Amino acid sequence: MATETKGKKSTANRSSNGTSKTKATNANVNAKKRAQKKRRKIMIFAAEIVVLLVALVVLYGVLKGEKVGKVEIKESDIIMNENVAENESLKGYRNIALFGVDSRAGEISKNTRTDTIIIASVNQDTGEVKLVSIYRDTYLNLSNDTYTKCNAAYMKGGPEMAINMLNMNLDLNITDFVTVGFAGLTDTIDALGGVYIDVDEAELEHINNYQYCMAEDLKRSYNEVTTTGYQLLDGLQATAYCRIRYTAGNDFKRAERQREVLQATAEVAKKASVSSLTEIANSVFDEVYTSLDLSEIIELLGGISKYTIVADEGFPREDLRATGNIGSSGSCVVPTSLADNVKWLHEFLFNDTNYEVSTDVQSYSDKIYSDTSPYLK
Repeated sequence: MATETKGKKSTANRSSNGTSKTKATNANVNAKKRAQKKRRKIMIFAAEIVVLLVALVVLYGVLKGEKVGKVEIKESDIIMNENVAENESLKGYRNIALFGVDSRAGEISKNTRTDTIIIASVNQDTGEVKLVSIYRDTYLNLSNDTYTKCNAAYMKGGPEMAINMLNMNLDLNITDFVTVGFAGLTDTIDALGGVYIDVDEAELEHINNYQYCMAEDLKRSYNEVTTTGYQLLDGLQATAYCRIRYTAGNDFKRAERQREVLQATAEVAKKASVSSLTEIANSVFDEVYTSLDLSEIIELLGGISKYTIVADEGFPREDLRATGNIGSSGSCVVPTSLADNVKWLHEFLFNDTNYEVSTDVQSYSDKIYSDTSPYLK
């Protein structure tokens, strides 16, 4: 995982009427410098903000006759060990892989790394949803006994390989996925009327710097965020908020912000009208690739108001991970014990306090420790 130096904090608060021209000029210069450095990374931001909306979008879009990127995944292509098949604690839950990719090159089915990997676990009895972000630089088995950053699985083998990577390393039973590209995020949030987010002092400067970058490339204007606190953010502002990783916490904190906006967006989506959802469909459908068909989506939704995000976390867990340069894999997030992390994951998602990992996961855990421990001392 690439580490980045924390940006300098703004030394003066912005007044409501604009105040000093000198300060404004300096801010513009700093913003332009940042824009030049980030030009090649524009639009690399959090796809998970729209993934829960995708289910809604697909449903209404199919009813309108819009084209959906539906792909059939053969059951024989999905790997699940016997330990998972016999696990009673997984029954009653539907686990779906949510992938966010940078599809500027037109690739959404493979040949692109997943900048975002989320497992959405739905309790079908209660409607409770739990989200877990799998940090993209986590050192795992790609499902072919190659160990490196887990976001390479989608690049090498598309959603099938990425699902197998999750199932094998985490003792899961995922068979379905939704992949979205990065285009349309700003319009999606705008179509819903924005989201309310609590912005702190450390985040204020970076929101506007990111907005400046995106506005330049998207050829649109932006509204500067001038105050801290709980407030309504428009699409570009919310997108910028999700991209921040220059404050304390770096990429881990960024993933937390992404889940924060996702929850805020999901709540707004529950209240959205059919016309609003149709507008969203028109803007993001060409960026959707999924294994779900209409009947499955209807079964999953069953009434959007039933579903509530009740908890979210990141994997590996904070006290069970380390970071370091792991040989040719570069800077990685390392599960110091994959086995212990998987035990925690099953407790978090399925309330299984007595879970014992499969022999396969234990072997992957031992291999990860052997590969990484020399670099972490």
